[in-house]
Amino acid sequence: MQCRNGCGACCIAPSISTAIPGMPDGKPAGERCIQLDDNNSCKIFAQPERPEVCLMFLASEEFCGDSNEFALQRITQLEQESCP
Repeated sequence: MQCRNGCGACCIAPSISTAIPGMPDGKPAGERCIQLDDNNSCKIFAQPERPEVCLMFLASEEFCGDSNEFALQRITQLEQESCP
């Protein structure tokens, strides 16, 4: 499965504990990544400074479903379950 253009759920819902360019302490869950542009596309998607955790995330039916809204809800749910 390919990422849907304009989704951005994986750049909003999860917390990221490693440094991101412009966010040296990572980001909390539910906060937009500073590298997410106005079209919900990653500005550093193909760049070497993209964090490894972001590189490891692969779009899938399980996480992304059939809509951007589903993806945001599902990834938010998984984040809440893993960090009670």
